[in-house]
Amino acid sequence: MIFCPLYSGSSGNSIFVSGGGSSILIDAGLPGKRIEKALKDIGKEPSQLDAIFVTHEHIDHVKGVGVMSRRYNIPIYANELTWCGMKKSVGKINDENVKIINKDYVSLKDMQISCFKIPHDAADPIGYTVTENNKKVSIATDLGYFSEEVEVAVKNSDVVLLESNHDVEMLKFGPYPYPLKRRILSDIGHLSNECCGKAILEIIKRNTKQVILGHLSKTNNYPDLAYETVASILRENGVKLGKDISIHMANRDMPSNYIEF
Repeated sequence: MIFCPLYSGSSGNSIFVSGGGSSILIDAGLPGKRIEKALKDIGKEPSQLDAIFVTHEHIDHVKGVGVMSRRYNIPIYANELTWCGMKKSVGKINDENVKIINKDYVSLKDMQISCFKIPHDAADPIGYTVTENNKKVSIATDLGYFSEEVEVAVKNSDVVLLESNHDVEMLKFGPYPYPLKRRILSDIGHLSNECCGKAILEIIKRNTKQVILGHLSKTNNYPDLAYETVASILRENGVKLGKDISIHMANRDMPSNYIEF
C-alpha cells in the first residue's frame, strides 16, 4: 500500500493512495497539469488512476476533478449532495464516470474506501479511510472540531492525515474579514493547531502511530508553528515523539511523506 499527499493546504488538496491493484486520488483541488506533474514526480502515471474520490465541493478540493476525469476517463465518486454542489466547478462528466456514493464504503479490487461524516460547512462533507490487506490510511481534514465519529473512523490507522489549519491568534489578528474568521473558528470551520494536538492525544489511544499534519492555512499558520504547537501539547501530556507517535508535515506545494507499507 502507498500513501502520499501530493498537495495539502488552503491552496489545494490531493492525496494519492494505491493498494490491491488499484490507484486513486482523494480530491483534486489544483489544476490538472499540477496534479499530473505531482503524480509523475512520485513515479505514477495519471492514466493508471482507477478513481477520484471527493470529500466535498469546495474549490480547493475539486478544481482539477473535471479536467482529470475527462482527460483520462476517470470515474468520480462523491455523495449525491456533493455532486450537486460541485457540478458547476467540475463541468460536463461522462455519465459512466458519475459514481454516486450511497453506502458507507466502495470496493475497488482489494481496496476498500470507507467514508465518514465530517463537521464542515459544505453540502454533505465526508472523510475517507482506505484499507487493503490489513493496512489502513485515513484522511481527516476540514474539521470544525474533532468529533467522536471521526475519532472512531480513523482508529487503528497506520497513518492519519489530520488538519492543523490555523493558529488562533494569527487568525484573530490577521487580515481576514470578521465573518470569515467566525466561520473558520466555528464547529463547521477548520481545526486549529491546538485542537489538532488535543485530537492526536485521542488518536494515540486508538492505536495510530503516525500522523501527518495537513491543510495548513497560507495566511494564518506556518509549518514550524503548527508542528511545535502540536508537539508541545503532546510532550506536556507525556507523549514521547518518535516512540509513542511520529508527527510529520504535509507540503503545500509538492508531494511529501511518500509512505509504502
